[in-house]
Amino acid sequence: MTEIEKLTGLFEALGADDAPGWAESEAEENLPQLARYRFLRMAWQDIDAWSSAAPHWVEAYRKEGPASGAVGRALSLGLTPDELGEIAREVARETAFGLLHGLDDPADGDLPPEIQARLPGWRLTELSPQGEPTGRVLGALYEDLGEVEPLGPTGGVM
Repeated sequence: MTEIEKLTGLFEALGADDAPGWAESEAEENLPQLARYRFLRMAWQDIDAWSSAAPHWVEAYRKEGPASGAVGRALSLGLTPDELGEIAREVARETAFGLLHGLDDPADGDLPPEIQARLPGWRLTELSPQGEPTGRVLGALYEDLGEVEPLGPTGGVM
């Protein structure tokens, strides 16, 4: 079995729509695509939970918590738990995009350059299955967030 075939099988196991394309990119371009896909898949599972689990969290938030008043008012105005879930999913998607962009570029633009230059940064790197660093960086994850988005009207859990 070739490396691309092995990688394709792993991408398929994770539910990638274009498993051969992701595998080919990793093998031929030496990009950590499997780690990227796995990370983004995890992010989408959390994002999608806001719509798929809306009836549960809407009921819990309606009863107590800092958003109970807003959830109660939204329901009294006729919004359904599914509609609130769609809104929450979109907010979660935007938040994830912002965090992924910040992971790639921590400069927030409101600090003087001389301060910015003295601040630490960060990066997300790939580890082997044995937990050893591979040296490959998972950069610009925000660029692929939309590509990994689950299909369907409300996404759906991957």
